[in-house]
Formats: sequence, structure tokens, C-alpha cells
Amino acid sequence: MVVKVNTFSELNGIKVAIYARVSTTEQAEEGYSIDEQVRILNKWCLENGYEVYKEYIDRGVSGKSINKRLALQQMMVDVNEKRFNMVLVWKTNRLARNLLDILKIVDLLHRNNVTFRSHSDNHETETPNGKLHFHVMAAVAEYERANIAENVKMGMLARARQGSWNGGKVLGYNTVETTNKSSSKKKSTKLVINEKEAQTVKRIFELYVEGNGYKSIANTINKEGHRSKKGNFFSIIAVKNILTNPVYVGLVRYNVRRDWNDKRRNNINPTPIIQEGLHSPIITKEVWDKAQSILKSRTGKPNRIHTGEFPLTGILKCPKCGAGMVLGRTTNRRKDGTKRVLEYYVCGAWKNKGTSVCNSNSVRTDYADAYVLNKLNLISNSNKLLHDIVGEINKNNNNSLDPLKKDYEVLKKEIHSIQEKKQRILKLYEDGDIEKVVLKERLNKLNEEIALLESRLSPIEEVVESNKTQNVSLELVKAILYNFSNNLNETTTREQRKQLLHLLIHEITINEDRKIETIRIQINKEVKKYLLGNGEEESLFIDDFSSPFCVYIDI
Repeated sequence: MVVKVNTFSELNGIKVAIYARVSTTEQAEEGYSIDEQVRILNKWCLENGYEVYKEYIDRGVSGKSINKRLALQQMMVDVNEKRFNMVLVWKTNRLARNLLDILKIVDLLHRNNVTFRSHSDNHETETPNGKLHFHVMAAVAEYERANIAENVKMGMLARARQGSWNGGKVLGYNTVETTNKSSSKKKSTKLVINEKEAQTVKRIFELYVEGNGYKSIANTINKEGHRSKKGNFFSIIAVKNILTNPVYVGLVRYNVRRDWNDKRRNNINPTPIIQEGLHSPIITKEVWDKAQSILKSRTGKPNRIHTGEFPLTGILKCPKCGAGMVLGRTTNRRKDGTKRVLEYYVCGAWKNKGTSVCNSNSVRTDYADAYVLNKLNLISNSNKLLHDIVGEINKNNNNSLDPLKKDYEVLKKEIHSIQEKKQRILKLYEDGDIEKVVLKERLNKLNEEIALLESRLSPIEEVVESNKTQNVSLELVKAILYNFSNNLNETTTREQRKQLLHLLIHEITINEDRKIETIRIQINKEVKKYLLGNGEEESLFIDDFSSPFCVYIDI
């Protein structure tokens, strides 16, 4: 998120928030650049006597959703605080491509008496005709996006049916860009064997057809020094995915999951495209068929049923590597011959990737579960403990932000200073004092300086902006913990109990002696909404467009 402040003489009382955005694919296209959008919009404001309050910029972020657009979210926070009168964009689809998002944003603007204008589309929302025109253009923007997506999908399906690779990285191959024979402007990709990575793939299939299981293979290849495409250790899932990927026998598989954007992994296509590929295979068909035969013979076997609650899986962290702890079991035989099953929380990385990654670092489930529940119950019923904890949090928050705020102000001033230099250089060019080549060279240099400062400013700004809330309320913490305790006692299923604990607890750390060290609980919008509802605490909730809010409490 980037926020830059410009100062203009206030001629008519109208303060404008400029919003600009480019997606990753659009950054290289002429006319879409951030600098060009901002330059045009600033010029328009100057010509119309409007004061630019701030420039809100999202770089390399898609317009499909507002969830990852931090600058837009900050702008909507400022809307609620009545900091400006108008929002100006270069084009409607810069604001959003989803019609519902556009209408929702503009409706929130209107409820705060903020008008919306689009420079290129030449429409506004201050009049009935303007509103009608806006709704039509918003619908067109969404149609354009859907139409482009459909055309791209059809093209990729056609390529897959021809045996071409549709992009993406896969272990064992390098993805090489090639020029389309029918058009020098169109680029495509092909797979070329990466000999070093291919050895890893061959080793995995070799171990599998020899009778080794997923975990045994992961442990073996990790110890042998093999690594994934990104240089990570192999997990059980990674091994399985390689053994079931037909790309290694020279086939192309595409459209396995349909409607990915809406349904993610929940809509498996029973008839995906499987076509003879244009790339060379890494393993022989004989090895592939044997591996698939083993896979088929091992499917359908029921998983072990683990009784008990085990509510701390995932949030209990390994003391050595920090991975989430999962359930593990050992069976001991008593002197009388009977068996005794012991249940532990063990390191998830160790369980999935073997001893080359970590150790079990096991903790008894009965000890951990009882300790956490007793600790939460003790805190919930002790006003003194709560008072001390909340007081220490507020003190630390206030002290830790001071250095960041100073850095924040210094960086903002430096960016503003460079912006003023850009304006002066533009003025020299407009007056004919410098050539266009010189203008371009100087602007490029200044833009590089701004980009560097913005990269430093963004993480600092996010922390500073998200901590502009008031101190943590003792009453709020008490109410949340009280309702949590009541809900926990009223839960009827193991899954509900686990979900409730995962809602409140962010993580639990363990010391070297395998004893629980800290329990970090989190208070955020979701926790407040679930445990307090929308009654008397409605004013505590944050709007959908607000900056993220979360308070951590270590107990």
C-alpha cells in the first residue's frame, strides 16, 4: 500500500482522493502505468481547482477482488472519517472489475457524501443520469472481464488438446517460452527436461515401485539431498502428487478442477483432458503403469480412526522448527500382555517429511489439553490477572510504535519531496527548458527512488495504520473470555470444541522441556462477531473495508 500526500491551494473546498491500480499483467501495457494514471488525474484536479488529498495506489494487484488491495481498504477507512469529498479514478475498472464490489464501494461513498468520478469514462454519480451511466459502465466492466476469462480458458483448452503445455512450473522440467508460429507477438511455453530435477523424479518412482510408501520415500530422498522445485524438503503430499502426475510419462493433463476461482478444490472434473504431450517423458510407460497399478491396489483402505478430541492440532507449535503439531500414537505392551495406546502431539513436519527435517518432539495430549483449558479458565475468572495482562499490552503497544511512527513520517516527507521534484521537472519540460529525452531520464530516476522508498514505507505504514485504534479494552477482553468459556461448556461435539479453541487461540508454544510456554490468544473482528454478536458491541466492529484489526494476548 502506498499513500502519497500532495498539497494544492484549496480553491473550492473539494478534496479529492485519487485511486490508481495496475495488475501484474497490465503494468507493461501502454496507458495503464501507475505514474501515467496519477499524472493525468493530478492534472485534471489542478485544471478544475480541486485539492488532491491523497493518492491511494495498489501496484500489481488484480481488480477481481478487493481483499488484497490495501490502499483501497485504507481509502475506505478514510471515507468513513470524512477526509475528502470525491474519489477520482482513471477508469472504472481500476476501482474494481466485479460489479457487486463496484456498487458496494460507490454506495458506501454516497452514504458518506463522497462523489465518484471516472476520468476516462467521463461519468459521475452526482446526478440521476450520471448514476445510470455509471451502472451501465460497471456492468460492462464485469462483462469484459468475464469475456476475457472465457476466451483465455477456451484458448488454453485448445492448446491442451494439441498436447501443448499451458504454463506453470513442474519438477523435472524447465518451462521455456517460445514464439507462436502463426504470430510473432503471441508467446507460448514448452517443457524441456531439467536433468538434475529429472533424477529426483526417477528416484521417487524407483523407490515406489520397489514397495516403499509415501513417508518412507519422502524421508529417503530428503536425506539423500533431493529438493523440490522451490528448494524445499519433500512432504508426503508432494511425493503423491509426483507419482500421480502423467506429465512424467509424456502426457498433458488439464482442466482437472473446474470453476477454480469459485469452488477451489471442491469441483473435480471426472473427465479432464489427457493428451499426448509435445514434451519428452522422464520415466518409461512400463514404470508408470507399474506405479499406477500399485497406487490402485493401495486405494480404498480405511484410514485409522483416532478417537478423542485433540483440539490443539495445528495451533500447538513444534519447539524446534515451529511447524504445527499433529496427532501421533504409540502402542506399549504391559507386563500382563495387554496393549496400551498412548496419544501425543508430534511435529507435523517430522510426520510428513521424516527425520531429515525435524524430530517428533512429542507432547502428551492429556497434559497439553488439560493445561490449556485450565489456564484459559483461570484467566477468565481472575480480574486482577486480566487487568495486569491488558495493561502490559497497552503499554508495550504504545512504546513499540514510536520509532515506527518517526520512520513513517521521514519516509513520507522524502516521497513528497521527490514528487515536488517531478512537478518541477514537468514544468521545465512544459516551458521548453528541457528536452523530452532528458525529461524521461530524470523521471525514470525519480520514479526508481520513489519505488524504493515506497517498498520501505509499505510494511511500516500497514503496522502504523492498523494500530491507530484505541487501547485494548479490559471490558471487551473480559466479555470475550466469559462468552468463550460459556460456549465451550455448551458445545456438544468434538469438532465444535476444536473450532472454538482455534477461533480464540492463535498459537501455543512449547519450551525445550516439552512443557507449554505461552498461549497466545487473538482478539479480532471474527472473534468479536462470533462471541459477542451484533448487539451492544456493534460499535466495536470494523467495516468490511477497514484495515485489518487483531490484538494478541500472551498468557
